[in-house]
Amino acid sequence: DVQLVESGGGSVQAGGSLRLSCVVSGYTYRGCKGWFRQAPGKERGGVAALDRDGTTSYADSLKGRFTISRDNAKNTLYLQMNSLQPEDTAMYYCAARRVLACSWSPADFDYWGQGTQVTVS
Repeated sequence: DVQLVESGGGSVQAGGSLRLSCVVSGYTYRGCKGWFRQAPGKERGGVAALDRDGTTSYADSLKGRFTISRDNAKNTLYLQMNSLQPEDTAMYYCAARRVLACSWSPADFDYWGQGTQVTVS
């Protein structure tokens, strides 16, 4: 079975940084992986994505503050978040697709982690 396990969330003051990790196991595809977030009362939305070839993409409002990366040897996806603001408060999820192409639609992703909470005050 494919499993995605996030970690690294927590509480931080505005202007601070966090690095989220997502360990992926049982995943034999070489598809797109990404990070999404969902704040209370809001829809889940895309944050960043990374395809098989290493091409990254970001939500426009987050460019320059967030960086997605991976360590293939550790089967781990990362999200470095800098200059955090209260509006970044949300549950953050990592997700993976079976296909190469990335997408901003949560419905296009096949596998999900349980999420890690980020709170910025």
